[in-house]
Amino acid sequence: MSVSLTFHQRWEHFLDRIHASGMTSLLLIAAVIGAGTAVGAVFFIELIAWVERVLYYHLPKLWPELGRGWYIVAPVIGSLIAGPIIAFFSPEAKGHGVPEVMEAIALRGARIRPRVVVAKVAASAACIGSGGSAGREGPIVQVGAALGSTIAQWLKFSESRTRNLVAAGAAAGIAATFNAPIAGVLFALEVILGELALRDLSSVVLSAVTASTISCAMLGDRPAFGIPFYATRSPWEIVIYLGLGVVGAVVGVMFIRVLYFTEDLFDNWDFPAWLKPAAGALLLGIMGFVYPQVLGLGFVPEDELRLGVPIHQGLPHVFGSGFPVIEDALLGNLSLTLMVVLVLLKLVATSLTLGAGNSGGVFAPALFMGAMAGGTFGWVAQKLFPSVVAGPGSYATVGMAAVFAAAARAPLTAIMIVFELTDDYRILLPLMAAVVVAVVIAEKMEPESIYTLKLVRRGIRLFRGRDMDVLASVYVAEVMDPNPVTVSPDVPANSLGGLFLQTNSHAFPVVDEEGRLWGIVSLADYRRAIGNKPSADPGLKVRDIAVRSVIVAYPDETLRDVAQKMAPRDISRLPVVDRKNPHKLLGVIRRNDIVHAYELGMVRRGFALGELPGAPPGTATARFVLAADSPLVGRSLAQVHLPEDFLIIHIDRDGQTLLPHGDTVLQAGDTITILARKGNADELAHFWQKINTPKKDDKPSEDAA
Repeated sequence: MSVSLTFHQRWEHFLDRIHASGMTSLLLIAAVIGAGTAVGAVFFIELIAWVERVLYYHLPKLWPELGRGWYIVAPVIGSLIAGPIIAFFSPEAKGHGVPEVMEAIALRGARIRPRVVVAKVAASAACIGSGGSAGREGPIVQVGAALGSTIAQWLKFSESRTRNLVAAGAAAGIAATFNAPIAGVLFALEVILGELALRDLSSVVLSAVTASTISCAMLGDRPAFGIPFYATRSPWEIVIYLGLGVVGAVVGVMFIRVLYFTEDLFDNWDFPAWLKPAAGALLLGIMGFVYPQVLGLGFVPEDELRLGVPIHQGLPHVFGSGFPVIEDALLGNLSLTLMVVLVLLKLVATSLTLGAGNSGGVFAPALFMGAMAGGTFGWVAQKLFPSVVAGPGSYATVGMAAVFAAAARAPLTAIMIVFELTDDYRILLPLMAAVVVAVVIAEKMEPESIYTLKLVRRGIRLFRGRDMDVLASVYVAEVMDPNPVTVSPDVPANSLGGLFLQTNSHAFPVVDEEGRLWGIVSLADYRRAIGNKPSADPGLKVRDIAVRSVIVAYPDETLRDVAQKMAPRDISRLPVVDRKNPHKLLGVIRRNDIVHAYELGMVRRGFALGELPGAPPGTATARFVLAADSPLVGRSLAQVHLPEDFLIIHIDRDGQTLLPHGDTVLQAGDTITILARKGNADELAHFWQKINTPKKDDKPSEDAA
């Protein structure tokens, strides 16, 4: 009787026949992932070009009367395609993609849904091809990572091997996009995995080499940018490149902050999620339509404005990835005014594109801003030191690495990507000098990178590619008591006894008449003062028994740090003070607050994963939004009588996570998550409808008033 074998079984038989070791099979699969990612990258690049031809070449012929107005219409059309794909099919496709890969490795066992490949390619091609200011490397990294994860899951590999193949796919994505296999390997190890491990190196290298080889065969073997020879005129020029590192740090940090500021604006905007990318694209299109005409009023030479026709040959500089504009800066073909303006315009354009929820990468925009900032710096330096500075082109080249390194905190990747993009080893020394300075200064200005900040805002902190302790994701300011009971150093010690009983507290901060933290007095201090007597001596003051040398906490500390301060001395609470003014009392952090904070951290992690952490099998959860006319608005949770099987576990208010307590007052717009212990989701929905439906004869409650 013949037995038909599945492909999975045939693969296992093949490995058995060749007696393949575990490493051999891993290398074979890594090569397959590299090849698949390269083919996907080529298809993606061609798809972007096809979308661009349709929107800027073919469609304008149907309505030629629009003229340059297509620069407003085309990005909106692309975003109306990308928006629904992201909102309804695969939310992971939103944004620049790399943080999602890092999160999958750290928290999901490196599991990425296969549908991400389709969604990311379609949404990003529609966005970038229509003029969205984003890079193509982020989507291809996510596609390669998803391919590696899918194959590993299909073959039932262990979590460590799945992580390895996800990193191999990410490396292949960078290698195929930029023809930069070494940079791809470093990116996978430095950013995706967060550590350099020899066990990961072989498969990651082979995948990157395979991807680069295939993409070169299909797209051509040449550097992404062609630059002329730039010789260093003087050894002193290295000092000027150090100054460029400072500029790169400022631009990189500005990129991070403006991008996430814009993202917050759109996230908090009460507007359909699938339409938000189109709103951002509309603003981008208006900017692309207007700025060349403004610069044409005598600020920039006419031949640099791209105001000619046909419109597909004169796309605004800030549209798309911007590689041709970058090359112009490297060749020294752009005027000073245009380069200065393009740094700011590209920053705004990318923030409007990705902050609004569109899909694309941040790699190319960082290189673009770096080239413009570096070219500007080099132009000024050449005017100031003509006998030392060779020309602005080399500074534009180094500027690309400095800005990307400052934004991504990946110095090795930044150095190698620019080296491989330009194929010029003479630039290595200036690259290394500027990149190191940029990273060091950027770390001081903004602790998180453009990739990790998105995860930190979800309560996920990574160390060497793995999630840190939950308490490291919660800050003192989030859970401290900002209005603690305090005592004066001059009150009688006898008054403490009743205060301890009344407040059920074990210690009070001692604050002088000027509001300055003077010390702390504990129940143990009080007991030592009275000894075996019923009360303390009448003349004894709090200042006589309080402790002056106080261990304090700061509002920007994590609770992991605070717990480490408390544990050695078995301290139950710490005063929280201003870091700049250690005598200014801001609140108190208690041991119980840390327990609640752990719950908060677990909730954040769970909701970042889309699930409830620690929930037993058979439970069900549902989320409900509190309408403005709900009878629950203005009521405390203690007044909402839930059945024993139901539990409110999470309240989201204006993007902030709230731990529910009995005195938490509900507000309109709150998103409430309720758990049904017995998994009866239908009963949960029925119960919510019952308590949340306003009655005709209802009158506003006193609480609501």
